[in-house]
Amino acid sequence: MSVLDNKKISFIGGGNMAQALISGLISCGVKPERITVADPSADIRQQVGEQGINTVDPTSDPKSAVVDADVVVLAVKPQVMKPVVSAFTDVLDNQLVISVAAGLSTDLLSDMLGGYRNIVRAMPNTPAMIQMGATGLYGTDTTTEAQKQLATAVMEASGLVMWVDNEEQMHAVTAVSGSAPAYVFYFIESMIDGAVALGLDKEQASALAMQTVLGAAKMAMGSDDAPAELRRKVTSPNGTTQAAIESLQDNEVGRQIAEAMKACSDRSQALSEEMK
Repeated sequence: MSVLDNKKISFIGGGNMAQALISGLISCGVKPERITVADPSADIRQQVGEQGINTVDPTSDPKSAVVDADVVVLAVKPQVMKPVVSAFTDVLDNQLVISVAAGLSTDLLSDMLGGYRNIVRAMPNTPAMIQMGATGLYGTDTTTEAQKQLATAVMEASGLVMWVDNEEQMHAVTAVSGSAPAYVFYFIESMIDGAVALGLDKEQASALAMQTVLGAAKMAMGSDDAPAELRRKVTSPNGTTQAAIESLQDNEVGRQIAEAMKACSDRSQALSEEMK
């Protein structure tokens, strides 16, 4: 029996991330008719409605998606969050509110929701669209264990879930998973360019680079060895891999990655301050 059984889940906003999470929920057995999407776009409402999902136009009926929901997922842009949620704060009772909006702290969200505190903040990433996401979660001081289990089940439908104890750690989550798919795409892009420069055509280079990154990630996930040990095992002394690793080390690529992650975390903190 799943904690999602018979739960009504409403999405405020039906964009890409909301649809990714909805896809995961349906694949995990949540019935489409238990899901509601409130979005002002008629095209989005039609798109999700064709899957058997309930739809609401929040411009004419802002409260119906929330009033009888067990879980309310806030999936709108941070800049428009306040006017969107102000339309239904008076019908919040015991619903679990999950926000996937970047930069909005739980305190700020609570203020927007008229002091409501049943809030979990989530930082998912784009691979959630293929149910391979990685999401960090943080709950308020009043979040119960049952609510944590419910939030975990909702987000776990689209991939890995990790809870953090300190909300400040959500900036680190942004750096290591939220924004990190772009780092990996950049690395793959650079591998492809390098392979083309060495004589492969782009199709060959792309296929080999993508499969290598996928295979290495799966190998690391399935191994008891840490990535550093896996690297050591495949690096033969005086071999081709050692030459490549030494070049990366000489160019301080590891330090540059750490600096990029810090820049991401710093920007996440700045955005949070700007939203206050």
